Order: sequence, then C-alpha cells, then structure tokens
Amino acid sequence: MVEGAAAGELLVTLVRVLDLGGTFAFALSGATAGVRRRLDIFGILVLAFAASTAGGITRDVLIGATPPASLVDWRYLGVSSLAGIICFFWSPWIERLNAPVRMLDAVGLALFAVAGAQKALAYGLSPVMAALLGVLTGIGGGIARDVLLAEVPGVLRSELYAVAALAGAGVVVAGNMLDLPIVPTAIAGGALCFGLRMMAIRRGWQLPVANKPPVA
Repeated sequence: MVEGAAAGELLVTLVRVLDLGGTFAFALSGATAGVRRRLDIFGILVLAFAASTAGGITRDVLIGATPPASLVDWRYLGVSSLAGIICFFWSPWIERLNAPVRMLDAVGLALFAVAGAQKALAYGLSPVMAALLGVLTGIGGGIARDVLLAEVPGVLRSELYAVAALAGAGVVVAGNMLDLPIVPTAIAGGALCFGLRMMAIRRGWQLPVANKPPVA
C-alpha cells in the first residue's frame, strides 16, 4: 500500500514537472512569435499563455481532470508570464538565439507528449487513446498560437512534428504496458521525441505533401 502511494506521488510530481517545463518552453516560443508580429505586451502575454496551456487544458477536459491544472495552479500562469516578459524586454537577444528557441520548442513538444500520455494512463485511458492524448497535449499549444496569429498551424506543414510526439508518447505507453519504471520510460520517450524533431529540423525530414492540382 505504501509503495502504491509512493508510486502515485511520483507520477503526480513527474507530470507536474514535465508540464511546467513544457509550459515555459512553449510560452517562450509563443511570445517570440508575438514579438515578431509586433504585438503589444498584453498580446504577447496572452499568446504565451495560450501556446503553453492549450494542449494541457484540452487533455484535462477530455480525461475529466477538471478544472484543468493550468487554471487552478498559479505556477502555470507565472511561468508563461515570465517567458512573455523575457521575450518582450529582451527580444533582440532572443532573436539572436533563433536556433536555441527552436530547440526549446522541441523540448516543449517532448515534455508535453510524455506528460500527456502519463496523465491519460493515470486516468484509465486505453494505450492507444493515451498515446493520442499525448500527441494532442504536445501539439495543442502550437495550433492555438498559429490560429491566433492567422497562420496555418505548423503541425500541418512542419518537419515530423506530430509524428515525433506520437513516437515519444508511444514509448511511455509501451513502458506502462511492460510495467517498466516510470521515470526512465519518461526520459526515453522524451529523448526519442526530441531527437526525432531535431533531426527532422536539421535534415528537412517531412511527410509526403499533396501535389498541387493543375491550373485550369
């Protein structure tokens, strides 16, 4: 009984740490996009919060974990606001670090994909649905950011974005089915997702794209 309680506490802590880490990474990405579109500080903070919490909110609503963690825990708003303020006041410095920002976006994707799958499993979802919820958690923030900026969501056109998230979430689900330790499984899933995303960025790996219809 004690071991079960300890494992439960470890899972809750792990999901919270992954969520907050992903929140900062995606908030930084969202705020940077807002700076590039010349939004004011309020718009940048809104975009940072939307980019960093949309995926997690959607996940929590779908699995019945309501109210969503990002709406009841002040740390989510605090982390996203910090990222927004950093981008607003130090945007020239952030722009010089374009490659690291893309890396942080990949980090956020990996953290959210793993956290989403872990939390979905904890709420009793089937392995397939848990993996899909992991993907949704990872890509939801980017979709919200791009929609607010009136752009085609990057997940629909960028290099192996959702596929990388699915791979990471799949490792978590497989580890759960095999009763492997939670933390090493989460690390392996996150590393796979991050590695695939960064390799896709550097090598231009993409899924097949539909041919344009002939012009009449």
